[in-house]
Amino acid sequence: MKVAPDGTHYELSGPVDAPVVLLIHGLGLNQECWQWTTPALTDSHRVLTYDLYGHGGSAAPPETPSLSLFSNQLAGLLDHCNIDRAVIGGFSLGGMIARRFAQDTPDRAQGLIILHSPHKRSGAAQDAILKRVDQAREMGPSSTVEAALKRWFTEPYRAANPAMMETVRGWVTANSKPIYHTIYRVLASGIDEIVAPDPAISCPALVITGDEDYGNGPEMTHAIAAEIQGAKAVILKGLRHMALAENPDAMNRPIRAFLDTLNGAP
Repeated sequence: MKVAPDGTHYELSGPVDAPVVLLIHGLGLNQECWQWTTPALTDSHRVLTYDLYGHGGSAAPPETPSLSLFSNQLAGLLDHCNIDRAVIGGFSLGGMIARRFAQDTPDRAQGLIILHSPHKRSGAAQDAILKRVDQAREMGPSSTVEAALKRWFTEPYRAANPAMMETVRGWVTANSKPIYHTIYRVLASGIDEIVAPDPAISCPALVITGDEDYGNGPEMTHAIAAEIQGAKAVILKGLRHMALAENPDAMNRPIRAFLDTLNGAP
């Protein structure tokens, strides 16, 4: 594991001279969630994964968490690694950060891969997530994780894969109670910054969700794609929020096809 000057823990894998893909995990997780994705990419791409501030091995947020703070963390990591441009991929909160980064520094985003990420929520959905933020503030990440696992994985998969449930549960519950809810609030309240951006994001984009991802579903994915000229939306059948872990092949195939197209592969 490498550490940047700001305390960001990161890993680089794949050919040194290959095009770069940077992957941003979601709330409460860490860069280990890309363990099912990275192997599908590293034969032809340099893959950069890292822990967001307040997650995994990285330092605590140096200021009140915001999409801009995380966008700046991303830019600083690229600078530290001497990477000018990359395809930016993000899962859930990571997809929000990816869009914020593409708005802040459009010349550095070669493309976007936005996975299971929100668009504007209904009033009821917004109230529900704000209640979870308050629950996390009062009782910590362990108070929200069991309901999250039900939202994130299909019922048959949860029943058949207790070890996966324990792994993901461990990632979430390892988060610091005083910090976790402050980042959760970014997921809840940061969406207005990245809906209908002006100027619009113009780089190539792939937007994916599962048809059973009830918090970040097909309607949101199509709405995100509609705001990025030429973006492609993909809806994975029979999968919920953490499709990247439940069915890696279903996720990796469209990601790899998108990257190959960007880099001129036949």
